[in-house]
Amino acid sequence: MEQLLAEVSRLHFPNPPASPSQVAAFEMRVGWKLDDDLRAFYLRCNGAALFEAPPEMNYRILPLERIERARVAIRGRDENEDGSPSHFTLVDMQDTNFVIVDVAHRENDRYPLLDAFHETSPDEAPRIASSFKEFLAKALSSGNRSFWLSSDPPEG
Repeated sequence: MEQLLAEVSRLHFPNPPASPSQVAAFEMRVGWKLDDDLRAFYLRCNGAALFEAPPEMNYRILPLERIERARVAIRGRDENEDGSPSHFTLVDMQDTNFVIVDVAHRENDRYPLLDAFHETSPDEAPRIASSFKEFLAKALSSGNRSFWLSSDPPEG
């Protein structure tokens, strides 16, 4: 994870780090704890734009204060028919398309990441990475493409 975080800091557009008290306040607000990958990321940078500076970026890893239930971000309502209460936004891919974290299905002490395309969510939210570390590695080698949608292998 350290190598990926160093790459984000060196080559991309990271925000300043979150403080431990900001992390604790976030966890209290959302009712779940960051896994080790996410904690390491947010203590290094509280969000980041990958490849291009805001507002032009495709990948915007949200700062803690902007993470919310996916159904609120995508549908504007916090109702069960609008999606799972355990899905939270993590990466804004623009146009109400997000990469979301599923906090109800922690595996190997990591949360899986899903694709939440606004036109098919909440009915379809395919898994695109088993952890934030896997997601970040694939995103950084994607050439600024949505790696899970591309049939071409990422450059790298």
